[in-house]
Amino acid sequence: MPSATIAVIGAGASGLIDELLVDGHRVIANDISATPLALVRSRVGEHDRLVTLTGDARTVAFAEPIDAWHDRAVFHFFTTAADRAAYAAAAARAVRRGGHVVLSAFARSGPTQCSGLAVHQHDEASIVDVFAPAFNLIESFETDHTTPSGAIQRFTHAVLRRC
Repeated sequence: MPSATIAVIGAGASGLIDELLVDGHRVIANDISATPLALVRSRVGEHDRLVTLTGDARTVAFAEPIDAWHDRAVFHFFTTAADRAAYAAAAARAVRRGGHVVLSAFARSGPTQCSGLAVHQHDEASIVDVFAPAFNLIESFETDHTTPSGAIQRFTHAVLRRC
């Protein structure tokens, strides 16, 4: 995807942002906390293709259409149907038609808590239910992730296209 505008949801201080900038993309790094976004800014410096946007992914407003919405582990923290619907609606408002959501969330056999917080586990069907009819599923699969402490966490990954 040459020169895309990519929103990194729950960006934290992720090195993914650096990689996307090196590849020539415009990056909108979103996190609920300004602290990790400040770390990103200090690491990459002033950059004309980087926007940092502090706010809740369910309500944050993007100033431009997004080509790709990347969420590596935020969606599973929305434990109510209303919160998941608000998240999907925010993605539908932000992602241009033909754009994509790339999502990773705890699988049905994954953890029930993370960082002391309850999570909602997902499979392909639950993700499709939340994102339809604004998005169509392109691909879904599960993988195991090994944490730094050596624990295994099962994730469901999905790629969806904006209708």
